[in-house]
Amino acid sequence: MSNLIYYVEDDLNIRNLTMYALEQAGLEIRGFSTAGELDGSCAAALPDLFILDIMLPDEDGISILKRLRADPATADIPIIMLTAKGTEFDVVTGLDSGADDYLGKPFSMMELVSRVKAQLRRHTNDAGGDASTKTKTLGHVTLSPKQHSVEVDGHEIALANKEFELLHLLMQSPGQVFTREQILEAIWGWSYVGNSRTVDVHIQTLRHKLGQSAELIETIRSVGYRARVRS
Repeated sequence: MSNLIYYVEDDLNIRNLTMYALEQAGLEIRGFSTAGELDGSCAAALPDLFILDIMLPDEDGISILKRLRADPATADIPIIMLTAKGTEFDVVTGLDSGADDYLGKPFSMMELVSRVKAQLRRHTNDAGGDASTKTKTLGHVTLSPKQHSVEVDGHEIALANKEFELLHLLMQSPGQVFTREQILEAIWGWSYVGNSRTVDVHIQTLRHKLGQSAELIETIRSVGYRARVRS
């Protein structure tokens, strides 16, 4: 794996500092100040991971994110969003649009490196087919790892990568309670640095997409979450 990263950030000082930190961690990174520059490089070669700032001069990061997820060539490439806003609305919008992770400014360079490596590692494992491929059905929800699809009452719904992984984790062990820390380790990787609010935000967006079947995911107060044996 080449570990090539494309990073879009219009602030030159932040971009240079971030690129230096990632390069020191042994990663190859190319920086861009606009969406147009990014598109030009994507046409020549695709990276292993994208890092997108939300506030950009020509096109905001959320718009770029949606375009990348809509393109089959980049739909499965991990994407980390950076935001100076840090509000729950911005976080949910990014995750709901297909981001794999987010980080609010100002952020620790060590934390960013850790999250980048975790995303690259999990993407490699997924490509290797380590996950179970057995189709699972609970209540009105059917999840197919082979098809990477989820259906509710026979109608397919679109999930971001981390939402799919989270639902898969819960559905493959119905009735088992997972703590937020266990979910962070299983979905984001053992070296994930962050807080359990990330899990809660993903659960919130996942429930919204499940609609009337949202009750499939049960909150265990002060502990974590589990998939109901019956929904």
